[in-house]
Amino acid sequence: MDFSILVSDFWALTIDGLVVGAIIALFSLGYTLVYGVLRFINFEHSEI
Repeated sequence: MDFSILVSDFWALTIDGLVVGAIIALFSLGYTLVYGVLRFINFEHSEI
């Protein structure tokens, strides 16, 4: 077993997971801000 490949895959998957988590957090923050201002969930950001 080549552990250098496992380690590089681990770091690649870790970075990918952090990026996906950051994108989801940005969407969640946007919806939270919209709800805080308008007091209802608006899924169409382009209308604001």
